[in-house]
Amino acid sequence: MEVITIQSDAFQAIMDRLEAMESYFKHVVKNQPLSEGWLDIDETCKLLKISKRTLQGYRDGGLLTFSQIGGKIYISAGAIEEFLRSHTRKAFVKPKYNL
Repeated sequence: MEVITIQSDAFQAIMDRLEAMESYFKHVVKNQPLSEGWLDIDETCKLLKISKRTLQGYRDGGLLTFSQIGGKIYISAGAIEEFLRSHTRKAFVKPKYNL
């Protein structure tokens, strides 16, 4: 293994650039619409906070569309958004009873 030495100010400049890039990418990811990505089973379960069996039930029931390549299953973030939107219910106000 070759060891490379640089001056501390050059190293700090590199670190500053890396931190700026990290900040930029975090901003881009945060503002990117969810519908532009694909998630695997584990990522989908973590996002929805459900078990793999529940997710399997959603897929089997045709509630959540997916793509499969070989044995690997992917779910588009757009399909997750659509699934959540289609299962949105209006809140209701519980009647108050005067006793």
